[in-house]
Amino acid sequence: MESIEALGTTEAPVNKSNIHVLTIIGQIEGHLTLPPQNKTTRYEHIIPQLVAAELNPEIEGILAILNTVGGDVEAGLALAEMMASLSKPTVSLVLGGGHSIGVPIAVAADHSFIAHTATMTIHPIRLSGLVIGVPQTYEYLDKMQDRVVKFVVANSRISEAKYRELMFRTGELARDIGTVLVGKDAVKVGLIDDVGGLAEAVAKVQELIGHWRASRQRPKNRPNPPKPPGPPGGGQASETSGPHPTSSPGGGPR
Repeated sequence: MESIEALGTTEAPVNKSNIHVLTIIGQIEGHLTLPPQNKTTRYEHIIPQLVAAELNPEIEGILAILNTVGGDVEAGLALAEMMASLSKPTVSLVLGGGHSIGVPIAVAADHSFIAHTATMTIHPIRLSGLVIGVPQTYEYLDKMQDRVVKFVVANSRISEAKYRELMFRTGELARDIGTVLVGKDAVKVGLIDDVGGLAEAVAKVQELIGHWRASRQRPKNRPNPPKPPGPPGGGQASETSGPHPTSSPGGGPR
């Protein structure tokens, strides 16, 4: 009964796989809790999944499926940054829609797909709630917009000029400025890599996993490196007593 009420089926399919499926649906919930009638994805639920997938040796690839209207900018960027920094292969699939801050999440994967009828809305970020009408507010918005633009440009094939042109286009949206890209249009501008569905996305993950495995394999039975010749006179080489190079405090990577 519990399975029927929760999933609409008598038994949920169970299959142990080396691919972790990540679903990002509805509105991406950030620091504020949205009303209960909203379908949301909480970033505090996704972040532990990404960390666990990175640490679990049985997981070799991640498939992210998106059908989101966007949401909190910083929460969405946090998820996108984490996905882009994973060492394991990642593939994203946009179904239905990958709008607003869902765009950086979609392009953060190693390879991205979009369904033929799926859409992606590109528009400027906006603030909700109390807005103080001072120049600093607009400067803050501009900095936030630059963060989104630079991430998308760095993780896709679209140029910054083209992305900004789509973002500030007028006359296409009735109550907003921006652009709606449908399926192959997102591929044509360089935002998404390919048009495809679930079968293509799974096949691509497996292909990337194969390359990832090959890159991790080290050559076996490597010959020992030749020993350096000893000093003249047949004596034993010794370490010098001079200072050894060390990294300065705080100079290492963080």
